Amino acid sequence: MMARKILIDCDPGTDDAIALFMALGDPRLDVRLVTVAGGNVGLAHTLRNARALVGLTGKAVPVVAGAERPLLGSFEDAAYVHGEDGLAGVLLPEGPAAASGIAADAIREALRAAGPAGLTLVGIGPATNLALALATEPGLLPNVAEIVLMTGAWGEGNVTPAAEFNAWSDPEALAVVLGCGRPVTLATLEVTAQALATPSRIEALSRGGTGACREAACAILAGTPPSRRLGGAGSPQHDSCAIAWLLAPEAFTVREVFAEVDCGPGPGRGQTLIDRWGRLGKPANALVLETLEAGRFFEVLEQSLSRLP
Repeated sequence: MMARKILIDCDPGTDDAIALFMALGDPRLDVRLVTVAGGNVGLAHTLRNARALVGLTGKAVPVVAGAERPLLGSFEDAAYVHGEDGLAGVLLPEGPAAASGIAADAIREALRAAGPAGLTLVGIGPATNLALALATEPGLLPNVAEIVLMTGAWGEGNVTPAAEFNAWSDPEALAVVLGCGRPVTLATLEVTAQALATPSRIEALSRGGTGACREAACAILAGTPPSRRLGGAGSPQHDSCAIAWLLAPEAFTVREVFAEVDCGPGPGRGQTLIDRWGRLGKPANALVLETLEAGRFFEVLEQSLSRLP
């Protein structure tokens, strides 16, 4: 079976690190490009982290820098979760140099090379790079097989009472992607809370084998503060749920929904309105991941780490 061609747009970030290891360690995914935005920490940190993480896997995947701020408004990071360096203070060897160019151009070029319905776009940070690429050359949209986003919530947010961090960071960009007309799958806070890295889960991963990537992953997980919102039981693995969907869709239950994002200036900015019960009578424009079998999720992560150096 041919591997699925994917592009990962990210902002590493502790949970992005785990997502990159999961994707790069599985032969069913052909990661063609990693693009980077400012998000969990500033672009200087996220780009360095992406280069280091890809380099640690030994994969020859180009890493390209992108937007350092949202389409509108000012940039604010989440260093209070991810640490000032974005990786919970875990030091990694310097990775290969970033590829030349900027992310939006690189995304468009990857779509051209992939051909019709040839490339899956995985967005696990603010959607700025994806929006810039898709809005500036909509003729490439037929080349998008699927867009998988870690973003949003149908209930409470994690950065404001209303909003999840990625959606809140650039709601205008998310609105562009949701409205692009291609299949969109959403991993929201409700499903990512089910992929909880508890101390016992981290210990089991640590015992599973050796290798630099496993050691780094376990150190990053151990260094990530437990979620106060989830009672301090562990840290939700937000971004890798988007990767797990591609690798183990049978582990999820899903629902077709209409989804939009609040781009207004008030306290609801960045809130995702996800109509799970069709109350608005609008046609579905997204698939939302509702439940996850946690054991299967960590099995997929273990399998990926076992294949990495």
